[in-house]
Amino acid sequence: MSSGLTRLNAMLPSEARAELMRCCGASRWADGMVRSRPFRDEEHLFSESAWLWKQTGPDDWREAMTHHPRIGDVSQLRAKFASTASWSSQEQGGVRGADEAVLQGLAEGNAAYEQRFGFIFLVCATGKSAAEMLELLRERLDNAPDEELRIAAGEQAKITRIRLEKLLAP
Repeated sequence: MSSGLTRLNAMLPSEARAELMRCCGASRWADGMVRSRPFRDEEHLFSESAWLWKQTGPDDWREAMTHHPRIGDVSQLRAKFASTASWSSQEQGGVRGADEAVLQGLAEGNAAYEQRFGFIFLVCATGKSAAEMLELLRERLDNAPDEELRIAAGEQAKITRIRLEKLLAP
């Protein structure tokens, strides 16, 4: 068992919940994860995470989205999301060095997306350039609202997995 997993299993419930909320901001998911401890191994943690996420619904998904900064919004990263800022910054690394037109496109696209769907554009940004994220944002603007909410929930599941891996890292 990894030292990160040992540490997570040994935490007080309130401490574990706070750490898990950094991975996914859905209270029902985090509470389920706390109740699922102790995890036998990392695979148990990941499978329980995926199973619990499948038990959530639109209200949980929207709650989780409120724990993310807009793609490319550096000022929001620093202020509101201090507890996950380093992770979000790493995940959105593709935005650094993007040209002004792409950054402007992301800002305008985010505004249009939020107006259309009522929540932020959520994408697993790890490994994607700003231009790739902008292209995905523009493509997803044409989706039906229910379909887009399910897509965003799928992106949250990917982000959660990556963040759980970071949580377990030494």
